[in-house]
Amino acid sequence: MAEFLWERSPTSPPPEGEPSVRSTVIALATAAIVGALALHVGPASAAGVENEGAGCPVPALPDAGSLPTVSRLPDPFTRLDGTRITTTGDWRCRREEIKRLAEKFVYGTKPAKPASVTGTVSATGITVNVADSGRTASFSARVELPSGSGPFPAVVVLGGFGADTAAIKAAGAAVISYDPYPVGREGTPRSNKQGAFYSVYGSSSSTGLLVAWAWGVSRIIDVIEQSGGSILRADATGVTGCSRFGKGAIVTGAFDQRIALTMPIESGSAGVPIFRGIPGEGAQSLSSAYGEQPWLGDAFGSFTGAPTRLPVDTHELVAMVAPRGLFIMDNPHIANLGPRSASVAALAGAEVYRALGAGDNITYWSDVQDGSHCANRAEWREPLQRTIQKFLLRTGSHTGTMRISSRAQGNLAEWRDWQTPVLGTSPSSPASPSPSLSLSNPPSPSTSPSPSTPAGACSASYRTVNSWSGGFQGEVTVKAGTAPINGWAVSWGLAAGQTISQVWNGTHTTSGSTITVRNAAYNGPVAANGQTTFGFVAGGNPSTPALTCTSGVGRSAVSRAAWSAAAGDVASGPWRS
Repeated sequence: MAEFLWERSPTSPPPEGEPSVRSTVIALATAAIVGALALHVGPASAAGVENEGAGCPVPALPDAGSLPTVSRLPDPFTRLDGTRITTTGDWRCRREEIKRLAEKFVYGTKPAKPASVTGTVSATGITVNVADSGRTASFSARVELPSGSGPFPAVVVLGGFGADTAAIKAAGAAVISYDPYPVGREGTPRSNKQGAFYSVYGSSSSTGLLVAWAWGVSRIIDVIEQSGGSILRADATGVTGCSRFGKGAIVTGAFDQRIALTMPIESGSAGVPIFRGIPGEGAQSLSSAYGEQPWLGDAFGSFTGAPTRLPVDTHELVAMVAPRGLFIMDNPHIANLGPRSASVAALAGAEVYRALGAGDNITYWSDVQDGSHCANRAEWREPLQRTIQKFLLRTGSHTGTMRISSRAQGNLAEWRDWQTPVLGTSPSSPASPSPSLSLSNPPSPSTSPSPSTPAGACSASYRTVNSWSGGFQGEVTVKAGTAPINGWAVSWGLAAGQTISQVWNGTHTTSGSTITVRNAAYNGPVAANGQTTFGFVAGGNPSTPALTCTSGVGRSAVSRAAWSAAAGDVASGPWRS
């Protein structure tokens, strides 16, 4: 049972660990690669598809009994055959491999679009009728339109309880209140699952409720596509939900690439938090989450006590959303929700976003004062509306941020031993019918340009990713010269009033007003002309620092004393024998 109290109205969803008390997007294609430019989400010129990697060849998946124990997070950039992807175009089929692993070992299979999906869209509701292989099912959802004239983008709210619906409508988007229980009911045994999904695919299906709920959202999008677009736009759908419905929201966004914006809130175990981190954090245990309701697929039962044997983890669920919009909202005040593990999932998944050139499209925000579960928070209202404007109305240029509370900070360096590659661009786009994506939000230029870098040296450039009252997020790019480097350190002086609260993809020390960040174990080696990045959250006002980069390329390239001065502990640096 969940070890916290939660006050709620009779119609509110329960938190994880309590029994249920109530029965209760078209989109942006995401993997198009345009010419030789990086991926960035912008207005789509045509409809997308639910799964762009459906035609990718996927090697045979491993058997559960042959899986090794791997304590750190799997490398999202390494294919099943052991090779690493090298271009942005490779991500489409690598994503499909991750999807198949997630289906087999965690969630259960999400079937392709049924043979027949029909329905209606009105200003007050949506009806869905499904038929496949002689079986039929129906369900419906309620619609609330914002003021103004349509057609409108829309946000599907699972369970009628997710992101602030007043803020959603004020931003100009409709709200689709989708009750997932008629599609996949809680309170049923795994051998006799009930709801529209299981009426079509069988009550003994091994697919869990989260994918069943996601399937229902996909069928709603099918109906919106067919409606002619006079009320709801068929190219701008988002999804949100809190608590158990937050689990459903992240799975929905990951498994349907037509969804332009995914917004899970306080999703807890079986949601965003990495499975590998939950046992050490004191969050709801995996066995409890698996046993409480059939949210996860039946196959996950073999891993509740051994998450380190999973060949996939939730940072790759986050990555499956890339490069589309993702706004993860979390609560650092309730350890049972696993916020520390959730921040690690976000930081690791953000590495895929950055590799695809879409680092501005992901936000993780747990820096909130109110600890009530599933509360509407003042801190989220403005970024929520700006995110909706960017990804659904396509009228803004909101920059994503990592606002991780000091109460529940995860350390990505402890969870990975892989380095984020610099992906080349691919001249070929994903297979048709994926749309071209407008590059309306190109990468932000560095505010501190990198000079040309000679052999055996490194350079560093800085940009402010985001800022707010009393703080900001910065990113530093470290670039090698014409020879590879094996370790680096970047130093700069903090301006008056600045403090560093968190660093990822590196370790930092402070001496007076000087901060030095040196590489983590996995990103010290940088290929010739290659680059890596680290990020940080700071207090104070943003400024453009003067950066000094010192590289370790071997004993003959720079002096041991120089490296020691820049990086600190020589014994743990690249000089170690």
